[in-house]
Amino acid sequence: MISYKKLWKLMIDKDMKRKDLVEQAGISQYTIHKLLNNQNVTADMLEKICRTLDCTLDDICEILPEKTEK
Repeated sequence: MISYKKLWKLMIDKDMKRKDLVEQAGISQYTIHKLLNNQNVTADMLEKICRTLDCTLDDICEILPEKTEK
């Protein structure tokens, strides 16, 4: 599972709202919805976000270990 908690924290640190990211990165509200729900988005979208926020991929997301059921 992928988590975008780092993205939301970085945006808070940069005093940026979701609508600002949409406008500046040129991404859609649908992409924001997918990010909010920790769903997969394309590498192109992640690149746009990283370029807009002047960061790297590991600054905005992380892969969480899968939970195993016993």
